[in-house]
Amino acid sequence: MGYSKWIGGAIGWALGGPIGAMLGFTLGSMAQGRSIEHSRQQTGGGDFAAALIVLSAAVMKADERVMQSELAYVKRFFNSNFPPHLAGKMLFSLQDVLKKEVDSRGVCMQIRSFMEHSKRLLLLQYLYGIAQSDGEVDVREVNAIRQMAAWMGVSQKDCKSIEASFYSDSASHYAVLEISESASESEVKKAYRRMALKFHPDKVRDMGEEYQRQARDRFVRINDAYEAIKDLRGIK
Repeated sequence: MGYSKWIGGAIGWALGGPIGAMLGFTLGSMAQGRSIEHSRQQTGGGDFAAALIVLSAAVMKADERVMQSELAYVKRFFNSNFPPHLAGKMLFSLQDVLKKEVDSRGVCMQIRSFMEHSKRLLLLQYLYGIAQSDGEVDVREVNAIRQMAAWMGVSQKDCKSIEASFYSDSASHYAVLEISESASESEVKKAYRRMALKFHPDKVRDMGEEYQRQARDRFVRINDAYEAIKDLRGIK
């Protein structure tokens, strides 16, 4: 699937606001080979690319150090979802943004207005992936992601559910399904059905390879959490 097709399906906002300002010194309309003025009138892919750069940098800088493992993780994501020439420009821009103060709140608010909820959840999963890529999730990274989630209009429950999927204790299994450990058997089953529907991979069929892989991974984590709870409780 082509870059412009899945990006357009993912968001569909016009340039402008904090993301449009980002494009002034990052990608512009080079991704689509159009003029800036023409891009302002149509949906473009560069806006989402710029948003990814800003939010990736915000997580990477949260613990006051940028790790090679984080750069490698972001590079893989960019290379999987954008054409080679654009992925390279995005990585170059990321290095620049890592040295700047950027309006991550404004970018998140713009995402909140124009991105579907299911795709915002996957975007958060990607950000948690950056935080975990060095083998340790720093509390400052978690706090930064939680703040961005709030700005993007993602509930604390959804945020904690995604966060919990990066841990493996029994409490995290319940958090993945957005229920407490005191939930009844019927509540567990109902929560599983609700979460499986919310995060079903079919919701992101219009997006890139890496996003689809993340959706499948998220779906597997939900199933694993449910199976773990069933084993703990002896639920059939």
